[in-house]
Amino acid sequence: MYKILCKDGNAKRGELQTVHGTIQTPVFMNVGTVGAMKGAVSTQDLQEMKTQVVLCNTYHLHVRPGDDVVKKMGGIHKFMVWDKPILTDSGGFQVFSLSSLRKIKEEGVYFNSHVDGRKIFMGPEESMQIQSHIASTIAMAFDECPPHPATRQYMQDSVDRTTRWLERCKKEMNRLNSLEDTINPNQLLFGINQGGTFSDIRIEHAKRIAEMDLDGYALGGLAVGETHEEMYQIIEQTVAYLPENKPTYLMGVGTPENILEAVERGVDFFDCVYPARNGRHGHAYTNHGKLNLLNAKFELDDRPLDDTCDCPVCRTYSRAYIRHLLKAKEMLGLRLMVTHNLYFYNTLMEEIRDAIEKGCYQEYKKKKLEMLKEETR
Repeated sequence: MYKILCKDGNAKRGELQTVHGTIQTPVFMNVGTVGAMKGAVSTQDLQEMKTQVVLCNTYHLHVRPGDDVVKKMGGIHKFMVWDKPILTDSGGFQVFSLSSLRKIKEEGVYFNSHVDGRKIFMGPEESMQIQSHIASTIAMAFDECPPHPATRQYMQDSVDRTTRWLERCKKEMNRLNSLEDTINPNQLLFGINQGGTFSDIRIEHAKRIAEMDLDGYALGGLAVGETHEEMYQIIEQTVAYLPENKPTYLMGVGTPENILEAVERGVDFFDCVYPARNGRHGHAYTNHGKLNLLNAKFELDDRPLDDTCDCPVCRTYSRAYIRHLLKAKEMLGLRLMVTHNLYFYNTLMEEIRDAIEKGCYQEYKKKKLEMLKEETR
């Protein structure tokens, strides 16, 4: 059950009630691809970072350890010891990212595993079955994420097939949720809007999937090569045709700036690898711009990563020490950077929710964007 608590322009402040707890939106989902955060971050750490939702990857869990193993272990929540909501993506993005290893047909996609080369078939039914075994809170429909750029004809054919796949996903999800041995019979299903940068295809697809009365709707196939301006335009045009009374999820996006802009256009859910990946490469997000800790100027810097941040890292360690750990290739350095960055993102979402509630989102966004452009001291 999704409920809008208040609005400020098109920015929505809501909550989604699930069997694993209530999600306060707008929300950032921490990416734990194989049931763990990269950077040696534990589920106990995630609690300290104010994490609401973890995103796991259907394809990767299917390949290793196997969704049958996850099911035998009682589902992903028990397996990774996390009692809050988990969203699983459908494996559809791997159709895009593993282009050299797959063949797309009407029935589904034939893969070669990136781990051992073995042949894998995944279609809408298989994706739903795997996600049901994993027993996530929210399952994503199986789709194709078309390449950018793509011809209009390719895009239209791909979107039409994604729609047919969505109908099959919904039917299979209803069947799975009715079975006696299903771990989570309350699993929610989000559909995915595609269409690249063809706004008319996007809008028509949004209208078609809106009629299916799903639990939520995602915008896929963005941040794959188009400009930020093109992305914002597509979000604005498409969200208007998705049900306002259902959560809207912008997949794989993005930077703090992207999130601030997308919230203004009515988006509720976000996920991105940036905070963890960039952290592991020595980049810290701060309220005064991004900081590259590998720069020599931080060698004797005794300040925290961000003196306005109250995360466990900033309360304890200096830039000089964390830089030393990174240069020495100590795992603790990666762990501290990832911890700080994820705390920063989740705190950003808290601030966004607060600004919408107070009716001052425009003012907050403008000030925040100016701060983020600053040169880190």
